[in-house]
Amino acid sequence: MGKKVLVIEDDRFLSSLMKARLEKEGFSTLQAFDGEEAFGILKQNKPDLIILDLIMPKVSGFELLENISVDPYISKIPVMILSNLGQDSDIEKVKRLGATKYFVKVKTSIDDLITKVKDLLSNTVGASTK
Repeated sequence: MGKKVLVIEDDRFLSSLMKARLEKEGFSTLQAFDGEEAFGILKQNKPDLIILDLIMPKVSGFELLENISVDPYISKIPVMILSNLGQDSDIEKVKRLGATKYFVKVKTSIDDLITKVKDLLSNTVGASTK
């Protein structure tokens, strides 16, 4: 399989849909359903891209993004936010924490998301470019 994408989304249906579509496009896909589980996966399997929801149980996407931003092992991994939050303040906060792209769920189709993932990963060299 191709580049590795970690989908961090507590909505299991949406997560499974993204996983299936990404794998259909040739990506290797890992899943986490909360921020705590995601951090453990990140430490063991360094993906080429992270798709992150912000509102999750245990550890929020904001907290996880903060942890990612200060960890030299994983801080260079591009992070795409896919969230129901669409306030400018939320978008600015995650960009300050290092998020590469921000998409609001209700405004983004799965096809658009897959296109953005392909574009982003084709323009990066491994996980070291942000």
